[in-house]
Amino acid sequence: MQKTAEDFLNGQVLLIDKPLNWTSFQAVNKLRWEIRQAFKIKKIKVGHAGTLDPLATGLLVICTGKMTKQINTFQGQEKEYTGTFVIGSTTPSFDLETEIDKTFPTDHITETLIHETTKQFIGDIEQFPPVFSAIKKDGKRLYEFARAGESVDIKSRTVTISAFEITKIDGNNLDFRVVCSKGTYIRSLANDFGAALNSGAHLSVLRRTRIGDFLVKNATSIDGFIESLTTN
Repeated sequence: MQKTAEDFLNGQVLLIDKPLNWTSFQAVNKLRWEIRQAFKIKKIKVGHAGTLDPLATGLLVICTGKMTKQINTFQGQEKEYTGTFVIGSTTPSFDLETEIDKTFPTDHITETLIHETTKQFIGDIEQFPPVFSAIKKDGKRLYEFARAGESVDIKSRTVTISAFEITKIDGNNLDFRVVCSKGTYIRSLANDFGAALNSGAHLSVLRRTRIGDFLVKNATSIDGFIESLTTN
């Protein structure tokens, strides 16, 4: 059944499968604009419950109208990710946003070592956010310091990883699944995992598959959502 202007103003929870190279902010802005255009609404609140990096795909929980009051609740829920780590090299951003800066030997790494090393990261762990992140320090985003070549002191934070498994090994490419708490950086996990292997690693693929009880398999594309606004 097609939604009405009142439905969106009273509050909707939209499950969106964010495409590659879109920021979460762009996705929210696009949906807000499309809702306003479809129903000739001058103003409506729209927000998301947890940022995904532009190089990540997957589940964005987007709230409209009165449901935006639930954003903090949704943000605090457990999240699940899948993706790929590349061992043997690192990047300053811990992912493909920046070029490889260092390479490391991998001859000593066995499948047994890989699977054993995951155990070090299950439970409550201390993690340093990537310097290329949107966390604010002294009124500036960390990535602003990083892009300006300025060093900055970053404090670690405690996060919880309840599941971490390597699901496929293909040369230096390791497919993984992680279930974790709010505030966990999978890019930092990639970097730390590489260091724990006495090598290096960076994140090459990331997809969010779950937030709480919300599943990406139940999400719609941005184009699909736009189409639903005009389909009777």
